[in-house]
Amino acid sequence: MNAKTFTLVLLTAAVAAGAGWFAATRAHRPAATAAANGERKIKFYQSPMHPWIKSDKPGKCTICGMDLVPVYEGDKGFSEDGNLVTLAPASAAVIGVQTSEARRAPLARTLRVTGVLDDDETQHRYVSAYVEGRIEKLFVNTIGEEVVAGQPLAVLYSPEFLVARQEFHALARRDSRSPLLAAAREKLRRLGLLDTQIDALATADEVTTNTEILAPKTGTVVARDEMTYEGGYVMPGTRLFTIGDFSRMWFIFDAYEPDLAWLRVGQTVDVTTPSRPGEVFSAPIAFIDPNLNEMTRTARVRVVLDNAARRLLHRQTAYGHVKLDAAEALVIPRSAVVRTQAQPLVYVAKGGEAYEPRPVQLGRSGDAEIEILAGLRAGEKIVTQGALLLDGQAQLAHSAGGGHQHGAAAPASPSASDAAEPTASPGTAAVVVLPRDYVLAIADAAEALAVDDLAAYAKLVPALKDGVHQTGAAHDTLMPLAQKLVAGPDLDAARAAFEPFATAVADVVRTQPAAERGVKIFQCPMSPVLGTGRWVQRGDNLRNPFFGSAMLECGEEIK
Repeated sequence: MNAKTFTLVLLTAAVAAGAGWFAATRAHRPAATAAANGERKIKFYQSPMHPWIKSDKPGKCTICGMDLVPVYEGDKGFSEDGNLVTLAPASAAVIGVQTSEARRAPLARTLRVTGVLDDDETQHRYVSAYVEGRIEKLFVNTIGEEVVAGQPLAVLYSPEFLVARQEFHALARRDSRSPLLAAAREKLRRLGLLDTQIDALATADEVTTNTEILAPKTGTVVARDEMTYEGGYVMPGTRLFTIGDFSRMWFIFDAYEPDLAWLRVGQTVDVTTPSRPGEVFSAPIAFIDPNLNEMTRTARVRVVLDNAARRLLHRQTAYGHVKLDAAEALVIPRSAVVRTQAQPLVYVAKGGEAYEPRPVQLGRSGDAEIEILAGLRAGEKIVTQGALLLDGQAQLAHSAGGGHQHGAAAPASPSASDAAEPTASPGTAAVVVLPRDYVLAIADAAEALAVDDLAAYAKLVPALKDGVHQTGAAHDTLMPLAQKLVAGPDLDAARAAFEPFATAVADVVRTQPAAERGVKIFQCPMSPVLGTGRWVQRGDNLRNPFFGSAMLECGEEIK
């Protein structure tokens, strides 16, 4: 071999070695190559619903079954703060999360009330008998008749009345300046005669046997005594007629204690009645009774309405709309408030599809907005649509992470790779397989609650608690929930503890292929504890364990 050939062989070997080294480096350092080519390197995969669930390869969340989302170098990923609910952008779009700012504005409200129309009590008059006598003639025979002042209502025969009239007549004819005449006139007034009747008697030629009873005022007869008939005898104090003034009507309604914070004299009330459809009678509030009814805890409110045309009827039902307003306050839409068992809260947008549950102190409620006394600042963005779904997801995440409540930080949980046994196929989600007998026992417990059989459920509770030790990678998730299971003292208590546990079990079973589950999975969108609860059952017919016979078929199957 000459020198030229030897040199060529050395160059060939060097090129081959360099190519091998480059190939090996490319095979063992794909991320570096990807970075050199401008591609972003994936740090890990993370659950957007349960941020503490992470994996070094693609897969599904072992709690909710959602696809793990890649987190690239330079990104922070989803916050693991247990006090935040973090959604993937696609999930936020599906839920339909919408936000608005807390702002300072006048709080407006329309109070709708039901009341009764009554006559003006200050113009109410009784026509009573002052002496014993007999009704000789009756001129007003029907309740509801309109009368005018001075109109005869009845003719009364009374010996006492007759004697008094005769005495006055004799004195008036003998000496109009007699001091006894004034006393006789006053006696007739006290017996019920009007001044016009007394003046006519003073100039009459003779005294008639009977005495006319005249209407003391113009108005409407609203009542008549049961003895007020021709030929009936009356005693002193007998209420012959009741006359009301319908030219003004009182609209009276009861206001509950919370409503009194809004009401004040002078506010306009729009009144409508079924008998006058389309007509609105407006007038200001004239009086608010400062004395509350001890039984109903309400105060009576009065509105005085003009009724000269007699369009409003006595004692009929009427409806009022009170236009209320209040001074400027910090307000948010009422749909933003989630009312929990502990205290009301709202979800504050923290950016990046992360939402913080924030307890708030509520004030007055308006038509569309509610006053916030503490817990928020003006300008903060709060969730106005989708808050209930966020709250259900937060409770599910907290219960799966150890049963933490609103506002409590969730502890770090095992990553997906640590919490589940890997399957044979690389790149797929790790699946937790619960013992079949244990899953069926949980399904039987759900069936017992569905049929309201507390005794049957109580017998299964020990097996549910003991069996959790055989759940493998799901042990840490299910153990805290299983230990909270109770057999009583009633169905409500048993269901409240069972719902988070059953939901967590259902979410674990959901990671398995449908053909291998051996049970059906159902979901209730309005469960009492989580808002959205799930459970497993043997059959196809939906049987809700969280409500039992009250709403046995509330929910749907999760395929």
